[in-house]
Amino acid sequence: MVIGMCRSFRDRALDRCYHCFPCLSDPARRSSLVLKVTLVMLHLVYVGILFLFDSDLIDKTKKEPWYTALYLLLFLATLVQYFITSGSSPGYVLDAMRAVNETNVICKQSSMAKQRQTASSKNGSLPVEGCQSGRNFQGTDSTSWTKLVMDMYPPGTSIRSCICPYCNVEQPPRAKHCYDCDKCVLHFDHHCVWLGTCIGQGNHCKFWWYICEESVLCLWTGILYITYLRANISRAWWNDAIAILLLIPLSIFIVFLLLLLFFHSYLILTNQTTYELVRRRRIPYLRGIPERVYPFSKGVCHNLYDFCCGGSNIYSLEPLPSAQELEEKSRPYTCLDVLTCRCC
Repeated sequence: MVIGMCRSFRDRALDRCYHCFPCLSDPARRSSLVLKVTLVMLHLVYVGILFLFDSDLIDKTKKEPWYTALYLLLFLATLVQYFITSGSSPGYVLDAMRAVNETNVICKQSSMAKQRQTASSKNGSLPVEGCQSGRNFQGTDSTSWTKLVMDMYPPGTSIRSCICPYCNVEQPPRAKHCYDCDKCVLHFDHHCVWLGTCIGQGNHCKFWWYICEESVLCLWTGILYITYLRANISRAWWNDAIAILLLIPLSIFIVFLLLLLFFHSYLILTNQTTYELVRRRRIPYLRGIPERVYPFSKGVCHNLYDFCCGGSNIYSLEPLPSAQELEEKSRPYTCLDVLTCRCC
């Protein structure tokens, strides 16, 4: 009887909670929310313990307030960048297809309006703008999504090999279906559990800036903890047990973040993704390419420019390189190539 009443009360409380907060009814969104709350609490605990026990830091804040202000500004910027990245779109294939179809409709309407205005004008020289402002892809004003995608593959490629069996949509090169998001992602890199979203073409740059800011923040926090422990080294170790216990996982996390930062920096410089690097032998268009050849690389400088300044259009598509381009990229470097900055 008592157990039944408790279950009934629990069910009603959960129903009321789900009614007030619909996002909690979805297990995936609920786990994502728990992760976000956990991350914020971890940051607050580390910073709060530091300011609670470190009297030298408090004195330094009174003498040099700019030092603490910079640290707290980085702390706030890191959390803001985390939420921006977790809430950003990685660039879904379905959204890109809708953008292409909308562009085609706009261009067709503009073309028809231009023809009517030309026919009704006496001299036929009325200035009517075309679809240049609406183009997101080269040639999308006159081609369908299927033809646009198939033109990016070598001639003779079967359309069945390019269709995702889950989304039932043609996948452009470098796209992959994410089983966690249940969507196809452009330039799929990986699904980040900590962020609760995929990392792809649309948010890879935001992700890199987040791990960069997080790495700097953790390094700075670790230095502050070590400084505190060195200043109180004469005391018994159990008096600073909390700081020691917090410093151990923080050190591990710093090593992990730095390795992750260097790894993604390498991927950016060579225009690769984590999925392409790890599953290179299982991806059809990468099987016959030597491991030291980066088929999508345009040079270090160009790769950096596309990564940092190419975020205005998250639906830009990239065709597979031709055999001639692959042969050129697989050619060994010579002294002349170094002098002419071929790698750039």
